[in-house]
Amino acid sequence: MISQQQVQKQQLKILPQQIQLLNLFFLNSLELEQRMKNEMEENPFLEMTEEDKYDETEKKPSKDDTHDYDDWDEKAYDDIPDYKTEYQNYFNSEDTPEMPLSSYTHFKDEVKQQLHFLDMSDEDRTIADYLVDVLSSKGLMDRPLEEVADDLSFQLHSMVEVETIERVLEVIQTLEPVGIGARSVQECLLLQLHQMNAKRPDVKCAIKLVQNHYNDLMHRQFEKIHHVLNVDDEELRVVLNLIGSLKFYPVCESASNYEPKNTIIPDYVITRYGDAIQVNLQNSRAGNMYVNQSLYDQLSQQVSARDRSASQYVKSKLQSALWFVNAVKQREDTMMRIMQCIVEMQQEFFLEGDIRLLKPMVLRNVAEVSGLDISTISRITSNKYADTHFGLLYLKDLFSEGIADKKGEVISNKVIQSVIQETISREDKMKPYTDQQLVNILTAKGYNIARRTVAKYREQLKIPIAQIRAVWA
Repeated sequence: MISQQQVQKQQLKILPQQIQLLNLFFLNSLELEQRMKNEMEENPFLEMTEEDKYDETEKKPSKDDTHDYDDWDEKAYDDIPDYKTEYQNYFNSEDTPEMPLSSYTHFKDEVKQQLHFLDMSDEDRTIADYLVDVLSSKGLMDRPLEEVADDLSFQLHSMVEVETIERVLEVIQTLEPVGIGARSVQECLLLQLHQMNAKRPDVKCAIKLVQNHYNDLMHRQFEKIHHVLNVDDEELRVVLNLIGSLKFYPVCESASNYEPKNTIIPDYVITRYGDAIQVNLQNSRAGNMYVNQSLYDQLSQQVSARDRSASQYVKSKLQSALWFVNAVKQREDTMMRIMQCIVEMQQEFFLEGDIRLLKPMVLRNVAEVSGLDISTISRITSNKYADTHFGLLYLKDLFSEGIADKKGEVISNKVIQSVIQETISREDKMKPYTDQQLVNILTAKGYNIARRTVAKYREQLKIPIAQIRAVWA
């Protein structure tokens, strides 16, 4: 039977402008600058006041300026070698070279040059160039091939299969340096071994060991390796020496020094004045951006009342400009409000800069103090840095769970991680600590935690297990 019922219920609906505001919260300083430039290009009513810049040419003395205090005695005995003054005379003072620049060719450019000598189709060459570009600084293909295929398909506007990526990657792996394009350390070792004479017994045994028993090798299961390979101690020593002479990565680590560095521009400046902490924004943009009301008045008079589309366009642009200016101001007010709450909760840490003084803190704690939503705090603290007297600080590193010690005091798990990292850095490299030994050391220091917790924190610090650390030693 068909019937009608009237039901009253509550639903949470978020407006599009609120979504845009939350996305604005997530931006850092550089991304906000770009967003403001884009808005100013699209909206004629948005303008920004230009900051007064110091003109160095106004007060900088010129070479021809005469000084009353200069005399012959002061100019005659300056103790400057002649070769320096003669060298300087060939250049302007602004163009004088101070340090020679070293010539360096990036390994990716060298690989691309080798690709040009191969007989490849245009499609394969395009894919090969892209694969070389996405290699890590150590020359490894550390991204999943499915993800690479999706990104390349989106860029080329045509479907690229994973099988095609694998086929082209195999071509790249035949180039120099040996091991380039390997998807793991294991594959890098195999590529180097396959370049050797496979008829040699040690090379043949090394290929079998790395290809089929790599896990046992990393965990130093030598008794098992003896049994499966059927070799004696001397033969196994020769094979291990051969593997030890190989490179774990195809590109030397020193080459990464020539990689362009990403400069971090902090969003906050936190300064200590005695026992007080002051929080400021690195660049405040809310006061520089404004809405040109006179331009709107002028355009509204020129637009005919009958032209509703033009009138509606002008009004929408004005409303968009007003919203964006208010959104930038609200973003900065919210950033200051949240950061001041964090500094108040972590007062001792910001005074000393010691990680052991960091208190357990999660997003919910800041939300309770600030009165803001957890999602807002998450977006404000993501992707942002603070410049402090003890260095740059990533805001997400301030949030941590708490663990109770022997005294019943709740401490941050960041403190436990720092103790683990410090303990491992001081261990005997030939006899590294196991997870159980780390538990015993932490227990002696007053931190009562389980072995699985130590293993979890060690993995978060990207520190391998004791067996692998011993192999690397």
